[in-house]
Amino acid sequence: MASKKGVRIIITLECTECRTNTDKRKKGVSRYTTEKNRRNHSGRVEFKKYCPYCNKHTIHKETK
Repeated sequence: MASKKGVRIIITLECTECRTNTDKRKKGVSRYTTEKNRRNHSGRVEFKKYCPYCNKHTIHKETK
């Protein structure tokens, strides 16, 4: 049987400030996993989520 690609896919969101800022509270990068609809959001998405390493709400962008 041929595999069928679904409409909803699982994506990983990564904190943008943890990647660039070396002077932060803890070492590490905040990552969240979520789903997105391939038809509604064809490009990369970004959300404002809480980062425990930065200790504040920051922008999290979709990674590959």
